[in-house]
Amino acid sequence: MPRKTVKTDNANDAQAAELNTQAEEKKQYKVKTRKLEPHTLIEVRNGFNGMLVYVSSRTGERFIWDSFGAVLDIELQDLRAAKNAHKGYFENNWFMIDDHDVLVNLGVERYYRNSLSLEEFDEIFKLPPQEIGEKIKNVPDGQKPSLTYRAKQLIEEGVIDSIKTINALEKCLGVELIER
Repeated sequence: MPRKTVKTDNANDAQAAELNTQAEEKKQYKVKTRKLEPHTLIEVRNGFNGMLVYVSSRTGERFIWDSFGAVLDIELQDLRAAKNAHKGYFENNWFMIDDHDVLVNLGVERYYRNSLSLEEFDEIFKLPPQEIGEKIKNVPDGQKPSLTYRAKQLIEEGVIDSIKTINALEKCLGVELIER
C-alpha cells in the first residue's frame, strides 16, 4: 500500500507556532494568597464620610468608627459574616481594607479594584485640575460621596482654594461644593 504524505505549508506551521506562543504569553496565573485563620484580626478603616456602625450578625458585637479613616480590628470570620449579611459595606467601600489577601479570601476584591486608600484621598486634591477627572472616573461609586465629603472639609479648611480644582471636582463628582 502506498504511503500518503501530507505536505505542510511552512507558513501555516509558523502561524500555528506563533498562535501557541501568544496563547502562552496571555496565560494569566492566579497569585497564591496566604492562608488566613478565622480568628485573624484584620485592620478595617472607616471609608464612610462620618460615623460608621456595624453590628456583627454572628456575635451581636457593635463596631463603631467615629470618623472617616478611623481604624478598628475585626476578626476575619466577622468580616465574612458582614459580607454575607451586609454586602453594601464592601460594595460602597465603607470598610477600607488594605490587605489584598483578605479581600481575595473574602471574595470582595472586585469592589476594591479601583478604590482609593486613605492616603490617596488627599493626593487627588493635589493633582492638576485636568488630571482630577481622569483619576476620579475610575473610583467606585461608593467612594465618591466620601470624596465629596473630604473635598468639602478641605475647602472649608482652606487647603483647597483653587477655583479650577473646585470646578474640576464638581464636574467629576456631579455635586456643588461651594455657593456661587
